[in-house]
Amino acid sequence: MRSNITPKVTLVGAGPGDSELITLKGILALNTADVVLYDALIDPVLLKHAPQSALKIFVGKRVGKHSIPQDDTNQLCVELAKKHGHVVRLKGGDPFVFGRGGEEIDYIETFGISTAVVPGITSAVAVPASAGIPVTKRGISESFWVVTGTTSSRELSQDVALAAQSTATVVILMGTKKLSEIAQIYRKMGKENLPIAIIQSGTTNEEIITAGFIQDIEQKALKNQVEAPAIIIIGEVVRESLRLAEVYGKPYQWSVCSSNK
Repeated sequence: MRSNITPKVTLVGAGPGDSELITLKGILALNTADVVLYDALIDPVLLKHAPQSALKIFVGKRVGKHSIPQDDTNQLCVELAKKHGHVVRLKGGDPFVFGRGGEEIDYIETFGISTAVVPGITSAVAVPASAGIPVTKRGISESFWVVTGTTSSRELSQDVALAAQSTATVVILMGTKKLSEIAQIYRKMGKENLPIAIIQSGTTNEEIITAGFIQDIEQKALKNQVEAPAIIIIGEVVRESLRLAEVYGKPYQWSVCSSNK
């Protein structure tokens, strides 16, 4: 163990999936890491930006397959910072957008350890953009909601029903398992003809887009075997994507899916 260790933890947002969408400041933080604790959605190529001598430890979570509980990850940040020095906690998207980054910072700072946050490009905006969907557009959508599809109690967030009442674009993260509930909310409001897109593995080579309308999206998602990680975008802005022209070009000409390959 080094005698001149200065414990520090830096939360770094790695962006939505494409390894080139991490910020320069995120790369510079990795360059000085003694330890990297990385999540499941991180492109492994990013680990090459850390020194070869740095410890690289996977602490990711998948639906139904939790590798390391959040409390254990928090403790690891503290223990490894004290033992090795600079710990980079590499998280998908932005650490403070449904990334539990605030909880990690709160815990780490109770031990008097210095912390820093490097914001990341959130998937809530970048994934739709990569598919040609603007979350806002003059004359179509004046605002957008970003809502979690699954709360800590494993229920659909009540904010989805509130968002559905507006004309805003609604972006739902972690909502694929709740698609039927989401569609039902919109149908009850008479919005069965509202465009919706589900983007799976957005910004990566595995990206698949399933697009349609509230009234038929469940059948399409089932046919395409949509699964996490995926983002749901609901609103008239979905029509604006040139990549989805075949889906929305004619009222009854609905294509099943569009692939990024």
